[in-house]
Amino acid sequence: MLSPDIIRKFLIAAASSFLLAGPVAASSYDDALNSARMGDTRLLVDLLSRGIDPNTVDSSGNTLLIIAAREGNAETVAALVAYRPRLDYRNLTGDSALMLAALQGHEKVVDVLLNAGAPLNHAGWTPLHYAAFEGRLAVVERLLRAGADLNLLAPNQSDALMLAARNGHIDVVRKLIEAGSVLDRKNDAGLTAEEWARSRGNTDIADLIAKARKAR
Repeated sequence: MLSPDIIRKFLIAAASSFLLAGPVAASSYDDALNSARMGDTRLLVDLLSRGIDPNTVDSSGNTLLIIAAREGNAETVAALVAYRPRLDYRNLTGDSALMLAALQGHEKVVDVLLNAGAPLNHAGWTPLHYAAFEGRLAVVERLLRAGADLNLLAPNQSDALMLAARNGHIDVVRKLIEAGSVLDRKNDAGLTAEEWARSRGNTDIADLIAKARKAR
């Protein structure tokens, strides 16, 4: 039996072949991908109006929306949203447009995607996990206001607080504590956020979490 990854790659290749076989030329396909990457909104809108599928994907399974979001092209993302692409689509590594925008700290892109209804809470890595891991405080605040679930766990059974604590992002840790994060949860290595922070030399964060736990 073929693996899910092989099947997905086959479907992507088939979709691309269908696109190129249709009325839109191969050059237009490449132009669409490049315009999403470079933030050439005018060209991309022209291509979309001529029939390019807004869910067109590259060889890595990145849709036009994912590419534009990853690169921080907020205007292009907003233009794409008007063509109703799949907001929940994930590339071959499992990343959505909102996840990559959160990871990179593209605040304006995050705003556009949240306003469009991009999914926040789902199994596996989430936008909040990515933002916390990278210390993107402004993005974390946006995600929390939009309803991001503090209790969702990454594949390594870590929550957002643990990830921020591990990587030394004290402002994010403080915000997550204020938002009500669980302070004594353990990940798959048996470490709490406080223990993980201390093991990484982030003693200021470990002390902050310990103080918050005593105050509860």
